[in-house]
Amino acid sequence: METQADKPLAWLHGEVKSPPLSAAARIEMGTLLRRLQRREKLAMPASRPMPSIGPRCHELRVNDETVTWRLVYRLDPDAIVIVDVFSKKTAATPQTVIDGSKQRLKKYDAAAKEEAGGQGEED
Repeated sequence: METQADKPLAWLHGEVKSPPLSAAARIEMGTLLRRLQRREKLAMPASRPMPSIGPRCHELRVNDETVTWRLVYRLDPDAIVIVDVFSKKTAATPQTVIDGSKQRLKKYDAAAKEEAGGQGEED
């Protein structure tokens, strides 16, 4: 039986490390990312869609000892694009996170398009 290779992670912003995440929260976040890499579809409560950021965008949700962590990601055909990691203190996602995520994805998509269109060309 042929198995697909794991999808790579493309980190645009943020990191998952202890501190500030507890060791348990870091391990849980890593486990969820690994499941995504293996092309498993995650749903609530672990992950929820984030259409306010864009198509195929979601957030992982990990409860820590005193804070709730979020990791915004997009499922691309060739990778899992990590857009932001932040602690969530209110019910709504901060507008700065939404705007920053949109901007990072716009730059990422423009660079990918330029790379695909410019292969074999000199700068």
